[in-house]
Amino acid sequence: MISALKGLIMSLASSRQGNVALAAACLSSLMFGLEISSVPAILPTLENVLHADFEKLQWTMNAYTIAVATVLMAAGTLADRYGRKRLFVVTIIAFGATSLLCGLAPDMSVLIFGRALQGASGGAMLICQVAVLSNQFGEARDRARAFGWWGIVFGVGLGFGPVIGSGIAALMGWAWVFLIHALVAVLTVILALLGVRESKDPEARRLDLAGIVTLSLAVFCVAYVITQGSELGFTSPSALVIVAIAALSLIAFIAVEQIAPHPMFDFSVFRLRPFSGALFGSMGMNFSFWPFMIYLPIWFQAGLGLDGLTAGLALLVYTLPTLVVPPFAERLSLRLGAGTVIPAGLFVIGLGFFIMKVGAGGGSLALATTLVGAMLAGVGLGATNTPVTNTTTGSVSSDRAGMASGIDMSARMISLAINIALMGFVLLHGVQNRLSAASGSFDAVQLRHAAEQIAAGNVSALDRSALGASSVIGSTALAGGFGDVMLYGAIGVWVLAALSFFTFGKRSDVDGAS
Repeated sequence: MISALKGLIMSLASSRQGNVALAAACLSSLMFGLEISSVPAILPTLENVLHADFEKLQWTMNAYTIAVATVLMAAGTLADRYGRKRLFVVTIIAFGATSLLCGLAPDMSVLIFGRALQGASGGAMLICQVAVLSNQFGEARDRARAFGWWGIVFGVGLGFGPVIGSGIAALMGWAWVFLIHALVAVLTVILALLGVRESKDPEARRLDLAGIVTLSLAVFCVAYVITQGSELGFTSPSALVIVAIAALSLIAFIAVEQIAPHPMFDFSVFRLRPFSGALFGSMGMNFSFWPFMIYLPIWFQAGLGLDGLTAGLALLVYTLPTLVVPPFAERLSLRLGAGTVIPAGLFVIGLGFFIMKVGAGGGSLALATTLVGAMLAGVGLGATNTPVTNTTTGSVSSDRAGMASGIDMSARMISLAINIALMGFVLLHGVQNRLSAASGSFDAVQLRHAAEQIAAGNVSALDRSALGASSVIGSTALAGGFGDVMLYGAIGVWVLAALSFFTFGKRSDVDGAS
């Protein structure tokens, strides 16, 4: 009787400690998700308050995503070697401190620097969340419950981030979109210290420093040359040197991973058709849906005339389906197979982008058409996301699931970083080409400067420029540029849908491979 009572008390204590650890993991996942989806809602505000040009608005997001991609594979190894709780607490503190730096930034240069540090700490924090929950909840049923709650909170951060960011900016000022995380981080650290059990892996691998450096350098150079290429000149010596560094870094990364005793990328998994097919799905989502979230608030406000808070509410049409659809997508995936559901989800994303492209043409139905297209894109994302995650990890043996998950997350972040830059390039040049056609004779430097301001949402820039044009032309040019971006997103995700479909092959082949 006494031993049974002791067992019950210990079980209750363990359960309470597990709930505290789960709360810490969920709060940290909420912060990470919000910093992806809430910041785009304040980009038009940053253009006015901190006098951000179009390139700096891009780097506000790209600095975060590139930094996340840089640390993902390293963080898991460091957590295994030095302690998952220890690194989790350190990353939460770092995330809070860098959020404070972003909120207090006096100019865009400091903000971009802070976003890079915030992304690095956030990416490491994300990996630690998974490691902590996996260790804290040993029973399969408890682990499923924990990851279920973690996924819901993470989804809430991503889905409601735009309206939360818009609301905070409207009520408290843009800086509090960052500063709020400094306060939440204090509570999260306390919960982590009280609830998380320390754990290490005695057989932890060495850090693949060469792989991390070469891959990160390649991604940064590609994003940099896309973002700055127009200013540098794509055929200028500087641009060509950067392209060469990117190519050599990528070749070096592949070579290093082939000879490293503990590579962070095991290229043999790409021979598994389910894994590679799902990876195309992962890239497709981040080729279209997620990078466009950076620019959609600009379109809602400058293109469709919505105020900041209303634009944030309108963005819910884009993001809420990503929370509602996944359970239905999982059932479809069980019945039809991931090889059908993932390409179909990508196709629906592309269809949504194409409908938004039609709405960008203007007219009384522009807003309604944009919202319908945005909702379809969200439905497609919701149908694709969970099957992609389950397939990438489920198509390999359990001892390689962590590595497979790391490749999946890296593919997402790298695709996101590159396509933030590519969408910005398409938008800027779409605006610039239409201004050139409307303005006749002009100075190229002045034209580019006006195009950058319009692409950032300042459609009245032409009224103050030397081009002799009006804000009406600016609005038309912005609509045309956004139409180009939407068409780019549609075509790109449809191409990746086709690659995913043909890579998966027949369902019988996929089932046999997995």
